[in-house]
Amino acid sequence: MVTEESLAQVPEDVRLYLRALRRRIIELEQTDPQRRLAELEAANRGLQVELDAALAVVAQQKEQLRLLQQQLADATAKLNTTSSNSSLPPSSDRFRVKRRPPPPAEQPRKPSGGQPGHPRQQRLLVPADQVRQIIPCKPTTCRRCGQPLTDNDPNPLRHQVAELPAVVLDVVEYQLHRLNCPCCHTSTCGTLPPGVQGQFGPRLEATLALLAGRYRQGIRPVVDLADQLWGLNISTGLVSKLRQRTAQALLLPWFDLLKYVRKQHVNIDETTWREHKKRAYLWAVVTPLAAVFRIAPGRGAEVAQQLLGEHYAGVATCDRLKSYWWVKRLQWCWAHLRRDFQAMIDRGQPGQVIGQGLLEQSNKLFHLWHQWSAGQLSRRGFQKALQPVRAAVNQLLRSGQQSQCVKTAGTCKELLGHEEWLWTFVDVAGVEPTNNEGERAERPGVLLRKTSGGTDSKQGSRFVERMLTVVESCRRQGKKVLDYLCACLESWRLDRDPPSLVPNTS
Repeated sequence: MVTEESLAQVPEDVRLYLRALRRRIIELEQTDPQRRLAELEAANRGLQVELDAALAVVAQQKEQLRLLQQQLADATAKLNTTSSNSSLPPSSDRFRVKRRPPPPAEQPRKPSGGQPGHPRQQRLLVPADQVRQIIPCKPTTCRRCGQPLTDNDPNPLRHQVAELPAVVLDVVEYQLHRLNCPCCHTSTCGTLPPGVQGQFGPRLEATLALLAGRYRQGIRPVVDLADQLWGLNISTGLVSKLRQRTAQALLLPWFDLLKYVRKQHVNIDETTWREHKKRAYLWAVVTPLAAVFRIAPGRGAEVAQQLLGEHYAGVATCDRLKSYWWVKRLQWCWAHLRRDFQAMIDRGQPGQVIGQGLLEQSNKLFHLWHQWSAGQLSRRGFQKALQPVRAAVNQLLRSGQQSQCVKTAGTCKELLGHEEWLWTFVDVAGVEPTNNEGERAERPGVLLRKTSGGTDSKQGSRFVERMLTVVESCRRQGKKVLDYLCACLESWRLDRDPPSLVPNTS
């Protein structure tokens, strides 16, 4: 029993707590239990709503964090993208990739110039019947005793000096006489002979076209070169007109080559171009003896079908661009695939092991290919030696498509879904495992785009694609481009069929 005396002995804070507890008990005794339960349930529901809202905010923030992490990973991967792990050109690496450090000072370095054992290269002498003048250089006295020398050396040392003579234009003037008829007094003017058109001959016109289409000279440099080399006064507008005339003269040879490549195994590739300040693409279809170029506004499958024909039955070696997937028989470029494998390695775990394994198998593939190319392996031996490589690549791709790295899994799934396109070169003679031929053929076009910025009209694009076609096809067939251009322009002026560039495969 609590008395006043005992209560007085309790500390003040305890007495205050007891009084508050007593008041709370009295309040609870006077409160309706059902009402209190309803209040607690309402409070509980309010807290549950707040909890659900908080959980939704947390889930939203988790999703935003995941997206930001994915964007960061993509940005990091893009920042680390180079020509070794993507299809970017090597010129894009100059501000990103660290140059290889110089070797230590104590490490021996190869001297500059030709190395020991390098075959000697020297200019061939012009045949004696093509030499304009022969000047004998005979010693008059003996270099030792001073006695006079009068004999002839049957095999003298030949030292030839080539000089470029001053080029003077060969100008032919045609005077068109206008005569009056003594009978009816009608005035009749003379006409130019057949084949005489414009103010320049076919060889000069072909040379001006070659300066632009082969040696990447712009309109104003061509005007300046014509003045410096030949004293020729020519305007920029006339140079553009001559280019259009050359493009018209090369239409039939270009079309004949297009029909030819549609019946061959080809390397096909495309690169960016600019036409009238808009993005376009320069396409190249290459065979061992011919090449056809085309500038098109897009890089879709419809352009590839226009070049190869809708019913193309050959093998097209290309990269993994889906514009080529309509072709029944493809050969995917292993040089591009190696970049994909390197990208798997650069992304790190968990796809790094898959990329390293695939890159190692590609090394074995190219080692065997080089042995076969050098004649060290027969075709049958090459196919047999590649069987373990094919099995290992298949196993790695199957493992890779289960990878936790989304990009690695997607690449492996795509390669596994079209695995036959990895090995077409093994079974079909004349097909190589890379698309290097196509990319090398496009290199002059890439350099032309970098120096000129592209073309300003469709007429300019037609000139570029037909000149690139003629230059590359002549190079592959060992023909002189200038001589062929002259023959085409002469035939076009006389309204005759131009000489064919289609290789004779008979």
